[in-house]
Amino acid sequence: MIEYRVLKELETNPEHTQRTLARNLNVSLGKVNYVLSGLMEKGIIKARKLKHHPDKIRWQYLLTPQGITEKLRITKRYLERRIGEFETIQKEIADLKKELEKEPTA
Repeated sequence: MIEYRVLKELETNPEHTQRTLARNLNVSLGKVNYVLSGLMEKGIIKARKLKHHPDKIRWQYLLTPQGITEKLRITKRYLERRIGEFETIQKEIADLKKELEKEPTA
């Protein structure tokens, strides 16, 4: 879930640029821009222009109080999904092991 990964990255380093986020998350710059815009629109993060970069426009992305709450909700949903995937894989592995046990050895 891209929103979770972006929020996690911003929580550890709010001075990420869109480029560094894209690189770290292995997604396109356009995707990062789209996700950040959506998060700002929802009030989950806010962007603040940094003044110590007069030659370049640099932004700092901060989680809002609502954003912290939303990150917890997103984290819970992400964890539940990943646990479901893990349990599915465990079942597939168990089924494959049973199948192999039934096969005659060559």
